[in-house]
Amino acid sequence: MKNLFGSFFSSFFSSMANRVFLILLAGIIVATVATTWLASNERRSTLRELRYQHVAERVEQFVLALDDISPQARQVVLQAAGNFGFEAAFVNSVGDTVNPGASTMADILRSRLGADRQIVVQRETDCAPRRPPGYSPGPLDRPPHMETCRIIYVSLKDKALLRLRLHIPGEPPMLRGRGNGITHSGAPYILLFLILIAMLAYVVARMAARPIKQLASAATELGRDIDHPPLTVKGPTEIRQAAEAFNAMQARIRRQIQHRTHMLAAITHDLQTPLTRLRLRLEKVDDKELQQKLVDDLAVMQGMVREGLDLARSMDSSESMQRLDIDSLLDSVCADASDAGHQVELVGSTRAFIVAQPNALRRCLTNLLDNAFKYGQRAEVSIALDDLLPGRVLICIRDHGPGIPEDQLEVVFEPFHRLETSRSRDTGGTGLGLTIARNIAENHGALLNLRNHRNGGLEVLLSLPLKQARKPPKPR
Repeated sequence: MKNLFGSFFSSFFSSMANRVFLILLAGIIVATVATTWLASNERRSTLRELRYQHVAERVEQFVLALDDISPQARQVVLQAAGNFGFEAAFVNSVGDTVNPGASTMADILRSRLGADRQIVVQRETDCAPRRPPGYSPGPLDRPPHMETCRIIYVSLKDKALLRLRLHIPGEPPMLRGRGNGITHSGAPYILLFLILIAMLAYVVARMAARPIKQLASAATELGRDIDHPPLTVKGPTEIRQAAEAFNAMQARIRRQIQHRTHMLAAITHDLQTPLTRLRLRLEKVDDKELQQKLVDDLAVMQGMVREGLDLARSMDSSESMQRLDIDSLLDSVCADASDAGHQVELVGSTRAFIVAQPNALRRCLTNLLDNAFKYGQRAEVSIALDDLLPGRVLICIRDHGPGIPEDQLEVVFEPFHRLETSRSRDTGGTGLGLTIARNIAENHGALLNLRNHRNGGLEVLLSLPLKQARKPPKPR
């Protein structure tokens, strides 16, 4: 299970679109949380300031009312203080300041009443409201934790010291405490917001990665077909510039390949005529031994010319693609080889179709079989669906020759490369057969590799992509 999750996350993070999506999503979420936290703190500060202003206004009105009346009439006003929402009494001195109140309240009162007054604000530890004896709380009474209490000492104009005890409504639960909690009613909105943000990040990530995927797809198609239609130049400036550069590169590569192919085809084609005339003139040579040597050398030259033409054709992708029955094509190639007197055995069936150039793919398979016959006397051919690479057909051709040194398994695909052992000019071949086969395989998006069989001989592996659905099985 751990390996399964590891492979999933590895493949998930390997995609550029997924990386951009996660980066955008994480960045937006962090920015949203930070701005929400700052806005909530600012809202708390604003609400606290409004509450303090409201309390300061009530205190100001009460203090000014006491300032304008005689000391004898003040007791009546003090008894009516409960109607203003606080308890009032005259005291001789300020109590012990165990829990100092916020300086904000004191500053607000000084700005309203004047700086010449003595003003002290304290927070009371026991905030339970003082009810008359026998009072029972009603349903509309606030619970104690919803209130905060302040003790305010204010001196009047005649220096009398007034003590006020106020019950201030507490902050709502979502605004209290060190963290700004999310209420149950707000959770669906937060969830909806996150879903919308995730959708937006996903769309942006896909939009950013789509041009790169198109370039990668176009590069893959370019490797298979040099005449593939150019990219459409559209989108943002950077994407248009990349598409124009890619199209210009494709045009240059196409011209270079065409020039090289045409030059090689022209040279090999033009050599056919003088070689034919030379062969006819060799028939007039009287010395039979010399004549035979010259004819053999001429045959080698003609073989090189033919394979040169085949090499030129292998780089030409102008042949149209067709839907082919790979089982029938391979069976036909093996039957032709058997009719020519070669030992070949074919096993396996896939009932699969591929899209390929018929003549080019036949030439590729023929070259691989000829290579097996030249250096391994006989060939064992098998075909099956590729187990390691789903969606592909695997053709395996094994000979019974001496094999190839491990360090030469890739080098033999280079043009005109021949090994110094049995794979030399004496056994036939010009060193172009495998080069032609790999060129054709690459034009079809196929993989062509060599490996030495554990029981001896060389094994050729040709993996072709399936581009159509498999054939239905034959009725029994």
